[in-house]
Amino acid sequence: MIPINGNTTAHVQVKTSDGKNPVGENIEVWTEAGNVLGWLDYTSGDNNVSQYNAKIQDTTHMFFCDYQKWIPNIDAEHSRFIINDEKYDVLMIDDPMGMHQHLEIYLKYVGGGLGV
Repeated sequence: MIPINGNTTAHVQVKTSDGKNPVGENIEVWTEAGNVLGWLDYTSGDNNVSQYNAKIQDTTHMFFCDYQKWIPNIDAEHSRFIINDEKYDVLMIDDPMGMHQHLEIYLKYVGGGLGV
């Protein structure tokens, strides 16, 4: 198997709970879970084709990287990538055909800068 390697590093963050606020809601914080080297590709900002499922319609970018076993708490619902100080929500992590050769990670661009 030839590695994909890549040209950009994605900083993987997971959302965790850090206690409760005065009204009893969870206080959510983003914590670093690691880095992954891969390729970021723009797909589009708008897709109105209804034959795809909703997660794919929201996809603005794809991140391709070598297959790796993820830390157990990294999943699409509670993860995001920071790439070049830009935030991307993780919509889906796909291991095409279960071949364990590479991962295709569907992302949605949500904003720039860590302070946004």
